[in-house]
Amino acid sequence: MHQASGTPTALRHAPAAVPRPRPPRTRSLIDADAIGVLHRAARALLADLTGLTDRLLTALEDREPAYRAALRTDPHDTWREAHRSLRHSVASLIDPRGTRDAARRCSWKIGVARAEQGLPLDALLHAFRLGGSLVWQGLVEETARTAPEDVRLLVHVAADVWNFVDEHCTVVADAYRQVERQMTWRRENRVRLLAAALLDGTSRIADLPEAAEALRLPEQGRYVVVAVTGGRSPAPAGPRAALPERSPRAHWHTGTDVDYGILLTEDGELPDPVVPPAPGTRVGIGNVVGGLAALGEARAQADLALSLCPAEGGTVRLAEQLPAAMVVSAPELAASLTERVLGPLAALEPADADVLVETLAAWLACDGSAQRAGERLYCHRNTVLNRLRRYEQLTGRSLARPSDVVEISLALTARRLPPL
Repeated sequence: MHQASGTPTALRHAPAAVPRPRPPRTRSLIDADAIGVLHRAARALLADLTGLTDRLLTALEDREPAYRAALRTDPHDTWREAHRSLRHSVASLIDPRGTRDAARRCSWKIGVARAEQGLPLDALLHAFRLGGSLVWQGLVEETARTAPEDVRLLVHVAADVWNFVDEHCTVVADAYRQVERQMTWRRENRVRLLAAALLDGTSRIADLPEAAEALRLPEQGRYVVVAVTGGRSPAPAGPRAALPERSPRAHWHTGTDVDYGILLTEDGELPDPVVPPAPGTRVGIGNVVGGLAALGEARAQADLALSLCPAEGGTVRLAEQLPAAMVVSAPELAASLTERVLGPLAALEPADADVLVETLAAWLACDGSAQRAGERLYCHRNTVLNRLRRYEQLTGRSLARPSDVVEISLALTARRLPPL
């Protein structure tokens, strides 16, 4: 029931913010005597509105803990708010048509202001119902004091009084929830912008404390960024399904094509997934970095790991695929190396060249064992050795020379992976 001291929002004055009035209700069994009794008692309440306001604030302090803080920190504005609300409420009993819109606007502004201040909605509605009870009690007491025989007539207007209270509780709740939705949207959008800046590497050092508070993560900590795309499960359920059941503290940032998880890891390691990702889900896991300020680098690493994932899905840790990552991240150098190492095979028939490349890959995968490579290729070990010698003759390279083996391995990786 107090207007916020900050910049007024458009909600306070926008006519569209006031809910549409309910359809007029047919009044029955309300005679002129009952209305006259109501009006006389209401005028008496208006004459002693200061006392009625004081009684309301005393009742709020006794019965509503949330208002005790408001009364301590801002007693004058809280009193004026209650006084203004009661004045509109009692005046509406005398002239419903003439004061209805003003009373609605007053209640709407109170709902807006209290939502902005963070007063619980239950406390606000309790205050309005308590105010309605005091008004009704005041009407009965005033009539009993001045004309006891007329108290029985108030029963004919009781429904109107309590319908007014219920109507304004609805107005207050609608205003409160609308502001609450807007505040929630602004808060979520701010969190999203802060997370996006961290992942893009464009966050300012001065923004790091705010980002840490918004994401509920420490500014200094060990982090891993996980990039997730594909699969049937929407984020964040999809990314989380690919991670351990006991995941570190995390914040998920949903993107257009890729979702990112900012994961805090206490020991610097991310456990292996317990639950396999949904079919078609591709997961890239970057290396551990120190602090929120390094998340831009961690995001780039996660993207690089994601680019190494097979199209059919799977999980790739960058730390386990560093040679492949270097090849993919330097496409021009990778193409040059591939041409030097495998270019001479272009003179062969494509099928023959593919056989030699397949044999080289199998031999490297089997740690240089011709026997195991032959088992993998369903041929004799001598056949493997003959193919390897033929490759050496065509290219002038030696599989006994470590530097040549390194280049061959990188060239085969570059040939297998798509460009970034």
